Amino acid sequence: MVRDGQPDATSAPFDVPTSARAYGWMLGGKDNYEVDRNFLLATLPSFPECVDIARQNRSFLYRAVRYLTREAGIRQFIDMGCGLPTDDNVHQVAQRFTPEARVVYVDFDPIVLAHGQALLADNASTTVISGDMRDQRAILDHPDVRRLIDFEEPVAVLFLSVVHHLTDADAPRRVLRTVIDQAAPGSYLGLSQVVADDPARGAAMTAHISGGGVPWQTRTPAELDAFVDDLAPVEPGLGNLADWRPDPDQPPLAPVDQDLVPYLGASKTNRGIYEYGGLLRKP
Repeated sequence: MVRDGQPDATSAPFDVPTSARAYGWMLGGKDNYEVDRNFLLATLPSFPECVDIARQNRSFLYRAVRYLTREAGIRQFIDMGCGLPTDDNVHQVAQRFTPEARVVYVDFDPIVLAHGQALLADNASTTVISGDMRDQRAILDHPDVRRLIDFEEPVAVLFLSVVHHLTDADAPRRVLRTVIDQAAPGSYLGLSQVVADDPARGAAMTAHISGGGVPWQTRTPAELDAFVDDLAPVEPGLGNLADWRPDPDQPPLAPVDQDLVPYLGASKTNRGIYEYGGLLRKP
């Protein structure tokens, strides 16, 4: 909730888990509650690869934003469903390589908004706004988006590890395509979501996570491909994010909580569920 133009963290739900807090815990963050930790600890025995998946997605963010700034020349970003700030957020990576880069973060979690606004208080070219990524029209009309983003120039629109929070009822193709379809040629769409090669196991994952109060839909790679079939993938194309331009020398992530250590590395033996995505260019 936002009061008097400011995010009110006290209105955050404490009786159900939130994706931002649970994801942040897997990245080594501290802004979470017992309900988030208990939810993950109940999920991981059945889906142990989730810790690796979250961390692989975060590492991909660094490589993707680095590519967009250094090689594609992108100077403006919209990060949909940005989550809690940790190390190497989009603006930090982008402005490391392109100091003039402009970034708009979008989220509706009040804790994300409170932390984000505190972090960005002295950064005039970056802001965080309250917005539901399902309502793309409201985001486009937001005055801070209009102030920082020039849609006559190429823009990168990022939906990283959030597409699985869009169910079919949310019209995910519309959500993913609203901005990029009206953006200037040479714009980029970055997206990723948890997928399952086995639809039955994906359905079990969907039932478990959505049953815990977190909106979720595991898809197959082909289902995600269908949302972006007319955009040009950046090499090596869409795939497992762990394989997208890997860089062993990129900055490391924060260590995980001791309770999560047993699940590190599970993706090496549990390979049927993974984070799938990449970058695509609008011709």
